[in-house]
Amino acid sequence: MKLLLTSGGVTNASIRKALVELLGKPIADSSALCIPTGMYGHPWIGPGEGAWRFISGQESENPMVDLGWRSMGVLELTALPSIDEERWVPLVRDTDVLLVAGGDVLYLCHWMRESGLADLLPSLSETVWVGMSAGSMVMTPEVGDDFIQWQPPGGDVSTLGLVDFSICPHLVSDGMPGNTMAEAEQWAASISGPAYAIDDQTAIKVVGGTIEVVSEGHWEHLAVRRPDVQGS
Repeated sequence: MKLLLTSGGVTNASIRKALVELLGKPIADSSALCIPTGMYGHPWIGPGEGAWRFISGQESENPMVDLGWRSMGVLELTALPSIDEERWVPLVRDTDVLLVAGGDVLYLCHWMRESGLADLLPSLSETVWVGMSAGSMVMTPEVGDDFIQWQPPGGDVSTLGLVDFSICPHLVSDGMPGNTMAEAEQWAASISGPAYAIDDQTAIKVVGGTIEVVSEGHWEHLAVRRPDVQGS
């Protein structure tokens, strides 16, 4: 699987270019499924108009669904355990990109596991995963106590660990809504591995073992920089 891990979606030309590179073809020729599941578990979002805005492409500040895809569908993870895999697995395999909303990262992770999507991911070698906020953080090994709202059954607070770094999204200047650098550094001190703090104009592109930071904004690597990390 090819990953484009964003804080705020495809918010600028550099991130959009990185997405097209991962797809290997224009967005207009690519099929997509959007996954709103994480929104339902977040105490500030929940069901209702937030999920509708994401699915309908009405989030102008967080472009994802409204980029001009050839086709668009909805993959609601909470529904998948109640239907046969033959109804949804071929659809996922045939789709070019999965667009994954923010929300509550542990709620999203729980339903990725419960639905079987987490087990399917390793076989999707050509599929592009575009995460926004929690949709990006779910791919990391851990999120830290600051980002835990919903408690999963059994108390397992690990995330999927498809990458070996954690992410603090929505990096902002002091006094702005989001996470300041001081808060990001405090958060990073509470987790066990390397981490990135990224603002909404930044994405992390991961293909194989190569990590590339794509940014028109501000980001920080909150650990010793690894030699395979490039910046652009």
